[in-house]
Amino acid sequence: MAGLLKSAVHLSHSAQFLSGLKGANAMQVRFLNLLEYQSKVLMQNHGVNIQKFKMVRNADDAKTLSKDLVVDEYVVKAQILAGGRGKGHFDNGFKGGVHITKDVNQIWPLAEKMVGHKLITKQTPASGILVNSVMVAESIVIKRETYFCILMDRAHNGPVLIASPAGGMDIEEVAVSSPHLVKTIPIDIFEGVTDDMAMSVAEFLEFNGTSRQKCAEQVKALWSLFTGVDAVQLEINPLAETDTGDVVSVDAKIQFDDNAQFRQKDVFAMEDTTESDPREVEAAKYNLNYIGMSGDIGCLVNGAGLAMATMDLIHLHGGQPANFLDVGGSVNETQVKQAFDIISSDPNVKAILVNVFGGIVNCATIATGVVNATRASGLKLPLVVRLEGTNVDAAKKILQDSGLPIIQAKDLDHAAMTAVDKASVKTKAHAC
Repeated sequence: MAGLLKSAVHLSHSAQFLSGLKGANAMQVRFLNLLEYQSKVLMQNHGVNIQKFKMVRNADDAKTLSKDLVVDEYVVKAQILAGGRGKGHFDNGFKGGVHITKDVNQIWPLAEKMVGHKLITKQTPASGILVNSVMVAESIVIKRETYFCILMDRAHNGPVLIASPAGGMDIEEVAVSSPHLVKTIPIDIFEGVTDDMAMSVAEFLEFNGTSRQKCAEQVKALWSLFTGVDAVQLEINPLAETDTGDVVSVDAKIQFDDNAQFRQKDVFAMEDTTESDPREVEAAKYNLNYIGMSGDIGCLVNGAGLAMATMDLIHLHGGQPANFLDVGGSVNETQVKQAFDIISSDPNVKAILVNVFGGIVNCATIATGVVNATRASGLKLPLVVRLEGTNVDAAKKILQDSGLPIIQAKDLDHAAMTAVDKASVKTKAHAC
């Protein structure tokens, strides 16, 4: 098993690794978003030490909480998928999405000003995000903050553990300014986190006395959580030492492997989609990759690279794409129909461009789906179709024999120009 990377050279490399990590993860598409309390449930289920907490959605919940959660001090936190809650404000004028109180009778008066109102932070839309519930947790006295993370890293061909005694800070900055405060440990996926490794991490994080053994136990519990939910990243910041010597995971960020959805149904069923674009949620149901944009040309393309190229050509010819929509290589007629419904549900769309290169996918399947979808939806928008590849001649015949006003483009450039032109004409006609 690889040992700890102790040299300054190795730790400088870790700094580069950490700074590059953010960009690398940004390129990955992660659909699952969990609220803070849901992450705490997962941690609790895997033996990770967290603050006691209860959820409050109404006055009755607050009454029950007063009996079930008896602590010296309470933290009341609005639950939305955005940071900066403590410094945010609500649409009713109430300040702050995080409050502390020692009086259990003040919990509902505080929560009542949050639930049913929109919280506005630096990370939310200007109009804010509706708060449906608040998490009420035990307030703890933090003596020290440390940083702990496990993530899947391609450079190491597997999971990597990153630890630092400088918690509560931006770990990338710590790695650059104080590389000796960051340790990177590759984990053998079969061997896992051993007792010796866990104790070594606890020692590096500067836990002493009985707290060191507690920290080692938490390191192993966090590894159990990481593997148990098919995570690609599990970040605890801070992993805190309390005034009583306990080791507590105060805040967590968990990213999941979407390819493991088939065996993590319970986890993925927890996703809160109330803050997501309904079109993206609907597209995901049919295995379609959809992202709404602000233009007026709807795009249906197979393959992410081809979709990007299609949008670039639309821009080149003076147009604006209304969406990114990748139907993938195993698309069927039902998915084509759903894709059309999602695209045409956008009132800004003035024309639709279908661009398919049939490598894996059969062009005839796309053509049949396009014809059936056009008929079923009574599509009134200009429709430009460019098909190339497998069974393309049969596909073009299907479109031609349909009797529908489908414009067949001779190549991608022609398709983009035609779509931009049709959208422009439609916009001018609508203005008149």
